[in-house]
Amino acid sequence: FLIMLSASVINDTAFHPPTFILLGIPGMQDQHVWAAIPFCSMYILALVGNGTILYIIMTDRTLHKPMYLFLCLLSITDLVLCSTTLPKMLTIFWFKSHIISYHGCLTQMFFVHTIFATESAVLLAMAFDRYVAICRPLHYTSILNAMVIGKIGLACVVRGLLFVFPFVILIKRLPFCGHHIIPHTYCEHMGIAKLACASIKPNTVYGLTVALSVTGMDVVLIAASYSLILQAVLRLPSKDARFRAFSTCGAHICVILIFYVPAFFSFFTHRFGHQVPPHVHIIFANLYLLVPPVLNPLVYGINTKQIRLRIFVFFMGRR
Repeated sequence: FLIMLSASVINDTAFHPPTFILLGIPGMQDQHVWAAIPFCSMYILALVGNGTILYIIMTDRTLHKPMYLFLCLLSITDLVLCSTTLPKMLTIFWFKSHIISYHGCLTQMFFVHTIFATESAVLLAMAFDRYVAICRPLHYTSILNAMVIGKIGLACVVRGLLFVFPFVILIKRLPFCGHHIIPHTYCEHMGIAKLACASIKPNTVYGLTVALSVTGMDVVLIAASYSLILQAVLRLPSKDARFRAFSTCGAHICVILIFYVPAFFSFFTHRFGHQVPPHVHIIFANLYLLVPPVLNPLVYGINTKQIRLRIFVFFMGRR
């Protein structure tokens, strides 16, 4: 009986290792201490920026309007997105705490992909909000009332949960045969799947399907929304109004590109970019989780006159 129990434990360990080891940025282990400084600084900026936006919107009832409620939801997803990976990354860089439990790794993977999918849906909702505000201004309040906004927010979260949960099932079915070193700063689906000693074709196919049909469709719809918005802006009679609209839309589009380009680069590098240096891949994989949470409060928040004014009043009132 003891022999059978021992064999069972060994087989289970081989199938699912109790822990994984996150290497950090491959080839840059000697620079981890210094690399952590800009990452930590950006994380603090993301926390302060998004926390300030949330506080301003939640405490000022005059800002309880569709555009600001979507911005509030974006700030929440930004805070969760960067907080899912940055604290563990900093412990790897500064304290050499490379070990993460098997279930902890799967939990991190689940939240990283779920929040990314949720934020993608929120960006699409915000593009739709701008389209209605500019192209259908007379119907704005009737189309985007409180109930509709609540349903859109819930749909963003539920969609992410439904499409990402199969990732956990696909990983749990894989045997790892003692392979447990992940050359990354955090746990993501394909980074874990590549360690398996069995076919990962279902993981690859499902991952591609989700990326192209869900996130890819978000990109197409966002592009279509801004195309219609720009057409409407070109018809504005005032040159000054056109300039303000162009500058606002341009800033929004830049932040959206910063969110999607590194994400798709990381995603396709896992599958096709075998010539890409590992440290380049890992750095890009961290950019889409950290740079947008830093920039979104500036572009969507401080760039908005009403929020900028309330932030000024808030800080002046503190003095």
